[in-house]
Amino acid sequence: MESSKNKSKLWGGRFEGQTSTLVEEFTQSLDYDSLLYAQDIAGSRAHARMLAMQGVLGSDEAMKIIAGLDQIQEEIESGNFLWNQELEDVHMNIEKRLTELIGPLGQKLHTGRSRNDQVALDFRLFTTSALTLWQEELLSLIRTFTDQARKNVDVILPGYTHLQPAQPVSLAQHLLAYVQMFKRDFERVGDALKRTKVSPLGAAALAGTTYPLDPQQVSHEVGFKDVFSNSMDAVSDRDFVLEGLFSGSVIMTHLSRFCEEIIIWSNPGFGFILLPDAYSTGSSIMPQKKNPDVAELIRGKTGSVYGRLVSLLTTMKALPLAYNRDMQEDKGPFMEAHKTVLSSLKIMTGMVSALKFDSLAMEKALKSGFLNATEMADYLTSKGMPFRQAHHVTGKLVSFAEKKGAGLEDIDLADMKKFSDLFEEDIFRVLDYKEAVNRRNTPGGTGPESIAVQIRDIGEWVDIQVKSGKCGDSLG
Repeated sequence: MESSKNKSKLWGGRFEGQTSTLVEEFTQSLDYDSLLYAQDIAGSRAHARMLAMQGVLGSDEAMKIIAGLDQIQEEIESGNFLWNQELEDVHMNIEKRLTELIGPLGQKLHTGRSRNDQVALDFRLFTTSALTLWQEELLSLIRTFTDQARKNVDVILPGYTHLQPAQPVSLAQHLLAYVQMFKRDFERVGDALKRTKVSPLGAAALAGTTYPLDPQQVSHEVGFKDVFSNSMDAVSDRDFVLEGLFSGSVIMTHLSRFCEEIIIWSNPGFGFILLPDAYSTGSSIMPQKKNPDVAELIRGKTGSVYGRLVSLLTTMKALPLAYNRDMQEDKGPFMEAHKTVLSSLKIMTGMVSALKFDSLAMEKALKSGFLNATEMADYLTSKGMPFRQAHHVTGKLVSFAEKKGAGLEDIDLADMKKFSDLFEEDIFRVLDYKEAVNRRNTPGGTGPESIAVQIRDIGEWVDIQVKSGKCGDSLG
């Protein structure tokens, strides 16, 4: 005799024995996929309308189903919906409630589809919404970095390689480097969206269906352009989630890199920035401390996003076609990563907007690192000395200045001439740090003319993205 417990399950007709309570707890996915309720209802509305258009349902039947779905969404959003773990997932909970509201007609909604293509559509809608939000926040962050760059074109600081002083650069140039990273992130997310916004509904369990469905109608109604080309791939593809997780991982990489610089620059040994009170904390025992905890946490949370990418890659790596229950484990990693990426972007925008830079500390650091050594070598080369020889002579002068506790610009011309007769009075203008920056106006360089072009170009690019509405179509 069929158990009453399995009789309540929409797939229970095949079973006589009772499902273990432990198994029910282990297999249920409501913890995450209940968050897909809006997407599930949106897909069901589109499916019902399509079934009516194709003559599978009557138009009045479709209207009753849609009205029932509207009521369910209202119940969920008002907190009056009772989720039942025995029903396993969001789809079965909604369908069971729909049948309670409108009777046996509610069971017709599932005609021509499977939970396999249903959940794939739900998750594609959710991922589309998440990636679109990332793009919106990336644009805000790009604007914030660009605004800070615009304010700090004339501020000079050491540029580093190997975290050792290398050459003087404009602070604007340093900030605009991150703008380029976040611009690539925006474009990378946009590219992933193209492959995410593909409707799998109509693939059914794996082989398609005998009902005369119109997958393109569903795709258009939910805001997608494309539909699946192969039913087996449609229900088993999670590349769109992997691409989203990869894009999120790269975003976090770039955020973490700047957090590392905030942490270094806020150390009194550098003193390049003053941490905003709103984005730092103190010590319970050392009253003088002002810790960059927010930057450290973004840096730390980066690893969790990487881990979720690796987690899903591992889940997918050995799955045969088509759908396998392992794929239920796709939602947790992405949903958790989404929360981390989105909150990190929002916090970084606020933190960068509030940053105050200490130009005097940066200027002081310039003088202690011989950052004008390349200028001296280039000067000698312009006078006809082969660069390798100019490099050697300059190195000798750096050693000489270091022993004297002076900068290259502080050495007397007479002492310079002991190393080369090519030195003249004009060397001191060449060694000026600001002049060194101002001379570098080649495309993409740190000179003010180049920076003006960079700021202009990124401003025009942002305007194009906003006007095109590419990141303004988040769903659900």
